[in-house]
Amino acid sequence: MIDINLIRTNPDLVKENIKKKFQDEKLGYVDEVLALDSQIRELKKQGDDLRAQRNSLSQQIGMLMKNKEVDKAEKIKAQVVQNNQKIVEIEKQTEELAEKIKKDMMVIPNIIDKSVPIGKDDRENVEIERYGEAKVPSFEVPYHADILDSIGGLDKESAGRTSGTGFYYLIGDAARLHEAMLAYGRDFMIDKGFTYAIPPFMIRSDVVNGVMSFAEMEAMMYKIEGEDLYLIGTSEHSMIGRFKGQIINEQSLPITMTSYSPCFRKEIGAHGLEERGLYRVHQFEKQEMIVLCKPEDSMAWYDKMWHFSVEIFRNLNIPVRALECCSGDLADLKVKSCDIEAWSPRQKKYFEVCSCSTLGDAQARRLGIKAKNDKQSYYLHTLNNTVLATPRALIAFLENNIQEDGSISIPKCLQPYMGGKTQIFPKK
Repeated sequence: MIDINLIRTNPDLVKENIKKKFQDEKLGYVDEVLALDSQIRELKKQGDDLRAQRNSLSQQIGMLMKNKEVDKAEKIKAQVVQNNQKIVEIEKQTEELAEKIKKDMMVIPNIIDKSVPIGKDDRENVEIERYGEAKVPSFEVPYHADILDSIGGLDKESAGRTSGTGFYYLIGDAARLHEAMLAYGRDFMIDKGFTYAIPPFMIRSDVVNGVMSFAEMEAMMYKIEGEDLYLIGTSEHSMIGRFKGQIINEQSLPITMTSYSPCFRKEIGAHGLEERGLYRVHQFEKQEMIVLCKPEDSMAWYDKMWHFSVEIFRNLNIPVRALECCSGDLADLKVKSCDIEAWSPRQKKYFEVCSCSTLGDAQARRLGIKAKNDKQSYYLHTLNNTVLATPRALIAFLENNIQEDGSISIPKCLQPYMGGKTQIFPKK
């Protein structure tokens, strides 16, 4: 949510930003906010005038009662009562208009950074750089579900009976490898100075509304029936929500945290071959990184965070590339975002495994999160990025580390989490 003062002082800039995001249907919200804001200002003036008049009349009542002019005092008391009723009506109208403004403001997208490329959708994202050589081995790389089957590591059939489509069991070395990757990602971030956290896996609607747009919420979140609780789609939501309504001492900034959680999403299974695999599932696990910082530091943290992702995946022997997300591919709260994509030697293309974003002060403004120094308080900036999300990171790992004989090589960074194993062999 942007600052309403920006709409008051520069509505054309806000409209131009909407056009850059190819959301022309939202242009009317800017004019509506201006009109509603004007009404509120007029009502506030009326209310202030009535209060001043009420104070003056109250003083007159005191003087009249002192002079025993009871009849005149009663007439003025009646006028005071009328003024009070008008003030109550004005306050009610003001609240209703303010609520309408809030709803409109929640729909108007955040102002994107000047460096964001303009484009309609993810097909127009811009490649920044590639890291590692994207090789295609001399042998055919099996589909990841078949690799997992070969080591006795995947059971979607039983998950279908217990939970339905979009769920899975990981078994044996596959489950251990899954947890090893998450543990490595956790310790990597701790070594970078981030504080480890395990947050609540359910959050209330006011937190959901604070961290994401309505469209994202409807597309992603599972609601707990009969309760004001949602299953989280990412731990960023509950981690940012932790600071809701707080005023943070500037000396405590930046706040850098890495959090683990299961994630629950309303994904629709992909068609064709991919339905056998783990590309789109309703439940997965993720290690996340979150930063709360001063506005002037957010872009430096943004660059630092996505480079962490590159380093992690290269340590896992996975070639990656960084893509700058274009304006039309940015969610409404995002100022700037990039995706890290892993190389798939089987598909001979890259696919997304991480997403790094700075949201400016949008989430902080919605949730009332401020920082304070000796001179002023201000909304701080929030950033988030994927450390590792399985099973996508697991898929990339399997495809890039499988050998011609069907064994899977374990890089040095994971070996301590795998009991010293250097390879996983197919079951015979």
